[in-house]
Amino acid sequence: MPIKPERIAELTKNLGKAKILILGDIMLDEYLFGQVNRISPEAPVPVVEVTSDNLLLGGAANVAANIRKLGDEPLLLGVVGLDDSSVKLSQLLKSKKISSKLLVNDDSRQTTLKTRVMAGNQQIVRYDRENRHELNDETERKVLAKFKSVIDDISAVIISDYGKGVISKSLLESVISLCQEKEIFVAVDPKETHFHNYKNVSLITPNHHEAGFAYGKRITSEKELIEVGNGLREKLQAKSILITRGADGMSLFREDCEPTHIPTFAKKVFDVTGAGDTVIATFVSSVCAGAKLHEAAIIANAGAGITVGEVGTASGTPELLRKELHLNIKNGNLVKN
Repeated sequence: MPIKPERIAELTKNLGKAKILILGDIMLDEYLFGQVNRISPEAPVPVVEVTSDNLLLGGAANVAANIRKLGDEPLLLGVVGLDDSSVKLSQLLKSKKISSKLLVNDDSRQTTLKTRVMAGNQQIVRYDRENRHELNDETERKVLAKFKSVIDDISAVIISDYGKGVISKSLLESVISLCQEKEIFVAVDPKETHFHNYKNVSLITPNHHEAGFAYGKRITSEKELIEVGNGLREKLQAKSILITRGADGMSLFREDCEPTHIPTFAKKVFDVTGAGDTVIATFVSSVCAGAKLHEAAIIANAGAGITVGEVGTASGTPELLRKELHLNIKNGNLVKN
């Protein structure tokens, strides 16, 4: 099912007209850049001489940044601490024109901060400061109340689950039920240990390791890929599953359809950080712009190709997506059934 140039033009022109709510684990991604010229005399480890640093939105906040870059309005809903990182997060959101009005503060938690130390394009080490316990009842009620306050204004919901405690089974069931009543598209970027909770959603976007773990079978061949994709979709009663496969691209599974396999668009891979965020954001934005599921998957694959070619949580604009898609049409590299 190839996608024609005129259809690409139509869909990318329609991007950026929706309000999309992002619910999940909000993070800050800190990068420390430097060079390694010696080994420490204290231990057999490299000494990184830091020359610059950068602070980026991560997790659900990065999904929101992707949505904003595509032109849609992101409504970011999640929980942060009352700490220095939450202040930096609010400032960064403001600079990206993303509202923080739906954020819930919880002084029993710290805002998730992931620090990556980079030497050139190589990550030397990552250290995390975070909590992973589930929300208390009061905080969860606040999150659900904020969700209900905007449900009539949104076109889609993205659930970004990194297993940090925000996406509990009870909250997920309430959100999915409300969205079903309103016929709102719900997409989930899953945590593999929570798969049994993601039922009756519109889209799930696991990577091939997560999908294999959830189904109970490791994916080592195309036959196993098809068994896992179709079986997992049926088990969860999901409308669709998009399995991301790294260098092998993506595979889309839908009811009463043959799988659609899309080769990778990436020409170079510097950093896979945030690639899953880009995939789900671009897919959902494309659906809101009128794309069919297989068309949205192709556009999302283009977004992933842009992201992994940059260091940090980069993402694509409609213009970049259009160029990437046209280039891959020219190269005959869009769909492989």
